[in-house]
Amino acid sequence: MRAFQGLENGSSSVRLQAAMAVGTAPDPRFIDKLIERCAVEPDFFVRDMLTWALTRHSSSLTVPRLIDELRSERAQARSQALHTLSKIGDRQAWPAITRALLTDADDEVARSAWRAAVVLVPEGEEPELAAVLATQLGRGERETQLSLSRALIALGDVIMPTLRAAMTGLDPRVRQHAIATEHLLRNPDAGFEFAIEEAKRLVALGRTGQED
Repeated sequence: MRAFQGLENGSSSVRLQAAMAVGTAPDPRFIDKLIERCAVEPDFFVRDMLTWALTRHSSSLTVPRLIDELRSERAQARSQALHTLSKIGDRQAWPAITRALLTDADDEVARSAWRAAVVLVPEGEEPELAAVLATQLGRGERETQLSLSRALIALGDVIMPTLRAAMTGLDPRVRQHAIATEHLLRNPDAGFEFAIEEAKRLVALGRTGQED
């Protein structure tokens, strides 16, 4: 009961300790409360501990409830549920990773969906996932673009036909992002900033990167 009440304490350190206590001694009665707190918890470290606590419970109990959260109108609820599903890694959740989530207007939700998708995608469905992810090339600021590049690269060489198509698109931001992603796939140590700057140079020269 103290841990249950502690999850709503005004002090983030108390909430952190409470989440740790619940994860250390899992109890199915806490699952709904943990998921409820994920949707509203303002502190990153507490949210991460809430996710850890959920992973300590049976996935047969947590996954269906987390999938329900994906329909929430609250962006943080969707984002944190996706993050937790990626940590649990139960592929029964795959059908819930919809195109709508992968293209969600909220960057944090979309980024969480990309990370969850590459963890949960069944073998053989990577090309289809890559095609959906490629529709988001050029989206957002550097942090969002890096998240998408990492997700695509995690799928491996199956992304190359999709990237090549994007490199010849009309939108220069899409072309740049596709070229930078290919550079990172070929040379992971290059760094995203270098890859983006090199991609900008190639786009300005009217080249695609595949010509190098």
